[in-house]
Amino acid sequence: GLDVGRRLVRLDLRVAQVEPTLKLLEQRGVLVRGEIRPGGAELDWCDAEVLRRLKRRNLAELRDEVAAVDASAYALFLPQWHGIGDGRRGPERLKEAVAQLQDYPMPWSLLSGTILPSRVADFRLDALDMMAASGEVVWVGRGAAGARDGRISLYLREQVADLLHVDAYETDDDCEKAILELLGNSGASFAIEIEDHVRQQVADASAKDIRDALWRLVWAGQVTNDTFAPLRSLSRSAPRRGRAGTAMAGGRWSLVSSLVRRDTSPTRQAVARARLLLDRYGVVSRRSAEGPGFGAIYKVLREMEEQGRVKRGYFVEGLDGAQFAYAGAVDRLRDCRDAAEDRESQLSADDIAVIAATDPANPFGATLPWPEPANEERAKPRRVAGAWVLIAHGRPILYVGSRGRALITFPSTLNDEDAALAAAIDALRRVPSKGRRSALVIEKVDGENVLSSPLVEAFRAAGFATDYRGLIDVQAFGATGAGRA
Repeated sequence: GLDVGRRLVRLDLRVAQVEPTLKLLEQRGVLVRGEIRPGGAELDWCDAEVLRRLKRRNLAELRDEVAAVDASAYALFLPQWHGIGDGRRGPERLKEAVAQLQDYPMPWSLLSGTILPSRVADFRLDALDMMAASGEVVWVGRGAAGARDGRISLYLREQVADLLHVDAYETDDDCEKAILELLGNSGASFAIEIEDHVRQQVADASAKDIRDALWRLVWAGQVTNDTFAPLRSLSRSAPRRGRAGTAMAGGRWSLVSSLVRRDTSPTRQAVARARLLLDRYGVVSRRSAEGPGFGAIYKVLREMEEQGRVKRGYFVEGLDGAQFAYAGAVDRLRDCRDAAEDRESQLSADDIAVIAATDPANPFGATLPWPEPANEERAKPRRVAGAWVLIAHGRPILYVGSRGRALITFPSTLNDEDAALAAAIDALRRVPSKGRRSALVIEKVDGENVLSSPLVEAFRAAGFATDYRGLIDVQAFGATGAGRA
């Protein structure tokens, strides 16, 4: 480095003699200028490669300052990072939640019934509809999930062009062709316009044919609506007679490809993806990159590190390769590590986090491996729709299968005196069950009949009683007299 004011005296040169040469070398990228030395009061000149070396050494020292936290600390951190149960509310909070969930496929029933309500204390579907109607939020289908549900991804309008990828689509179906033709030529259209056009093009098309064709295009990620009304009506029985519009009404339908900006670039998309992953997971590694293409994201993250916007290091045990995180995320990880280490032995059901297995706030089975289940040959946990994980201070205690009747335990997260198991069993009553109108019934634990499980006494102590199906929650159902002792 060179402090011009002091060093030139030794060389018997004036600043005016040297500065033109220094500026020329700066323009060529050989030198850099700035307050480079700590506490420097004047501008310094430095060889560009020397400065890069200094930066690399400094970054390496900063990485070594952060000790990695274990899986339980990260599992405690992630729901907090997503704001689950923190009581925040209002339109801005809803927009923040949507921003973290962008481009993440989720069943509509789970998204609207659990995922968003867990993050926004005053969540209402009307508020989401208002955001869509105003153009703030758009949605794209990601595959049907039965006759009355399907996976969708949410996007903020200002970011969708850089995050969304639309696959090419070919079809031999006449109704689908007519719908795509109308939306391609006329733009956004109401349901009645779609129906009339299809009937003109396909003479024998029935209301059901048109409706089914439209939903096939929706789940293929080709067509969307500017409201959530069609998704809300999907769970209701489809009409047997009349116009197709009764099942398609609400807002205007349009091509998803109209959301994609033509002038976007791979670099711009990689930057948007890197920021999204940092916002969603706090800590980003190859495993959390959600598919191929981590190389481009890695370059962006490395550049962000050199700019001082993120840190790189080994922050979470079990995450392979380089890890990148916002400074605030690293600080919160440390706090969660301390909280996990200082956990109290006495727990209640309110201390148990009940999280959908497919929720990005659940790291297990995605960024982190599942703990070893009690009987892997008979029952293995999976990230499937309808399944739930009950977590105590970052440790998964129980996994609830998609039908809500089978449980999996993780012996490595428990010990003989662990109060977390009793609290988790009590917290089972908070697990939502689609369509359940009566009591919670447990039929199997770790692939075996629950009545043969070593946990049967723990269930009975929590208020479960023997039923012809297994164990029934008598606290919720005992008043009907249906349970059998």
